[in-house]
Amino acid sequence: MTKSKSFKWVVCAFLFFAVTILYVDRQFLSVLAPALTDKFGWSESDYSNIVVFYQIAYAVGVFAVGWLIDRMGTRIGFALFMALWSVVAMAHGWAASVLAFIVVRFALGITQAGCFPCAIKSAAEWFPKSERAFATGIFNTGSMLGPIIAPLAIIAIYTRTGWMTTALLLGIPGLVWCVLWLARYRLPEEPVEEPGEDDVQEKNLSFVEVMRYRATWAFFFGKLFSDPVWWFFLYWLPKFLDKQHNVDIKQLGLPLVLIYSITILGSIGAGWLTRFFVDRGMNVRSSRRLVMFICALLPVPVIIAAFSGNLWLGVVLIGLATAGHAGWMANLFSLVSDAFPKSAVASVTGIGTMAGAIGGIFVAKLAGWILDATGSYTVLFIMSGCSYIVAWSLVQFFMPKTAKA
Repeated sequence: MTKSKSFKWVVCAFLFFAVTILYVDRQFLSVLAPALTDKFGWSESDYSNIVVFYQIAYAVGVFAVGWLIDRMGTRIGFALFMALWSVVAMAHGWAASVLAFIVVRFALGITQAGCFPCAIKSAAEWFPKSERAFATGIFNTGSMLGPIIAPLAIIAIYTRTGWMTTALLLGIPGLVWCVLWLARYRLPEEPVEEPGEDDVQEKNLSFVEVMRYRATWAFFFGKLFSDPVWWFFLYWLPKFLDKQHNVDIKQLGLPLVLIYSITILGSIGAGWLTRFFVDRGMNVRSSRRLVMFICALLPVPVIIAAFSGNLWLGVVLIGLATAGHAGWMANLFSLVSDAFPKSAVASVTGIGTMAGAIGGIFVAKLAGWILDATGSYTVLFIMSGCSYIVAWSLVQFFMPKTAKA
């Protein structure tokens, strides 16, 4: 059992690197968006259409792959999807038109859809409930480290080698990860729940049964109103910094590194805070609710960033908002593994992630229309600041009060 207890952190490290690779590959487009817009003559609507087709594919993909992974298993399923999206990342190098970018981004969205259902299911397989938010917070820091690495690595490679070589090099880390994952990953030999934890009874649930659970809808609406904010910052942050503060592609590194460094603190801090409250007598579910409320408040001041002419004030406020999102997600994902048997975790994760991608599609199109018409980010930042309060209220409404979903 001691070996199993230590191996769970090896699993967490694998998940961390998987999410990091996911976000580096996903950020490929947004980091180079200012340069590619000039290179290919894109309008804001062209760019938003490329973003939207990725999100449509991601939404369709996560809806289907969760069910598939629950039946295929995390060892084979994760390796399969990682290998496919790594190959698609390489294929970006041959894209030279809006249509070509739409095709490769659509393929990337379908294949990357397997990442979070696999990651959350793996965490449920290896971590007890009281540690899941902390473990999720740790591996989900990959979603912040990826955007830190992306501008530093991608811009450096792109400015020295060009578009095709950059794309080809991006696919290599994912393929290496697949080999190591297949060689090392296994299921635990003993139950992971701690003594006294109220575990959910293991049973197979049909899709119809899953949709009858209130917890499914809590997760659905929690993702629907929070994920679009994250998508917006991922895809439009470099363009916002360029327009609002004249930060060109060669100067993007430091602001983005600072923003996502603050985000990492939010991800790990929220997971730690959940465990802190549990250790002092609060039950896991109440602890999650409290921490999620704190996280929902952090994005509110980002509204000021839309008006501020000070680059570093804007960077800090955006960093607080993304830190709130990271902490929010660490606990929202953990609610799923708290409420459902492990055999259904990937399916529910896929349903909620689909909802977030649908919200992201709406916001991406809205961003394109607003920015083409007005050139102003004000409305988009106001929406970003208020969305998490709405999401928190809906999660509280739908989430059952007991441990059973």
